[in-house]
Amino acid sequence: MKVSDAMTSQVSTAAPTDTIRKVAQTMAHIDSGAVPIVENGKVIGLITDRDIVLRVVAEGRSFDSPVSEAMSEGDVQSILADDNLADASAKMANHQIRRLVVLDEAGKLTGILSLGDVAKDYGAKQVGKTLEDISEETEAAH
Repeated sequence: MKVSDAMTSQVSTAAPTDTIRKVAQTMAHIDSGAVPIVENGKVIGLITDRDIVLRVVAEGRSFDSPVSEAMSEGDVQSILADDNLADASAKMANHQIRRLVVLDEAGKLTGILSLGDVAKDYGAKQVGKTLEDISEETEAAH
């Protein structure tokens, strides 16, 4: 099974200059805990509900600050839409993350693959193994 068969293809994005408040409202509207940050057509970061709690609320920052101050950047993990779902699951486990940004061959955002997407389309046994690997104690983020 391919990543494109399981991923969520309708993805809302934000710009690095959008406010944290705007992104949080987007998350509430689309019922998602993650929004890719896109600049000039490229994914440059990802902001999660957890990022907002730890980097904004806990630090007492303004919700009108730009999302670039709270997003995870640099090492946003991605996978190609045509890649195998088993490889995506292994990548999530190896990096101890619950979401992958899905790109096409040109590097353009085409979707997001979450652990929940894998659960629906790949099977509970594999998800249990992936979640076990993700949950191991390390210094991983997300």
